Amino acid sequence: MKFISYPAPCKINLFLHITGRRDDGYHRLQTLFLLLDHGDTLRIRVREDGQLQHLNPLPGVPADKDLTIRAARALQESSGCQLGAEIECLKRTPMGGGLGGGSSDAATVLMALNQQWQLGYTRQQLMQIGLTLGADVPVFIFGQPAWAEGVGEQLSAVMMPADILEKYYVVITPHIEVPTAKIFAHQALTRDSKPLKIADFSNGANSTAFWQQARNDMESIVCSLYPEVNDSLQWLKQFGDARMSGSGGSVFVAVDSEIKANDLIENRPKNTSGFWAKGLKYHPLFNTLLNED
Repeated sequence: MKFISYPAPCKINLFLHITGRRDDGYHRLQTLFLLLDHGDTLRIRVREDGQLQHLNPLPGVPADKDLTIRAARALQESSGCQLGAEIECLKRTPMGGGLGGGSSDAATVLMALNQQWQLGYTRQQLMQIGLTLGADVPVFIFGQPAWAEGVGEQLSAVMMPADILEKYYVVITPHIEVPTAKIFAHQALTRDSKPLKIADFSNGANSTAFWQQARNDMESIVCSLYPEVNDSLQWLKQFGDARMSGSGGSVFVAVDSEIKANDLIENRPKNTSGFWAKGLKYHPLFNTLLNED
């Protein structure tokens, strides 16, 4: 069997509100996901012996703890499939940046092995398996711009207006890693934001008022704990409505041209990495690997 390459695009959260906390400790969220045409590449080859191998595990992460191997194992256990896989990840999405790199890798493994192992699982079935791996995994299998609620697993497709989808997103990541659990546990974190309405987002007449209310509730906490994130955010705010993605520390701003995007990347603050990307209407694998319900 030969290796086949699959894309694993990253995401940004255009806003992220924490609207409450469940009895089990999980936070209730509202967020708007946009996938970007930038991310990791996974190379996957089927094994006949049932073994799962990660060929280039991340430093400090045991192979059996890696989300890609966990995803493959979860699919094996769910399906009873006797096949295995070798997985190699060409990493481009920064770790710990709030861009969903690990979750996207796991989602791509589920979709790719669903095809290679000829399981015939539907999108919804794979999303259910993905949720056991992490709250962000289902959105990549969902595969399109999504309004999310619950812990992030209740997804509704949204039509992104052209003035959002056609922008050039400049993403800058300081050379630090922001631990999500630490931010969620912080005593100063806002946990009672007023829920926004998807209808207001979809109604162009209300869009200005919507975006005046929309924010990332984690942004102020992360910026207070990590000055590098704050410095990068303040620098980007010179050029537009810059925001932080997820639990940080990547920050982004939308600009109108590739020339401007390249200029910002070339002149970004020191000790940061960066890229620019366009938004995606659909995940590159959206129509290729899944049976529909």
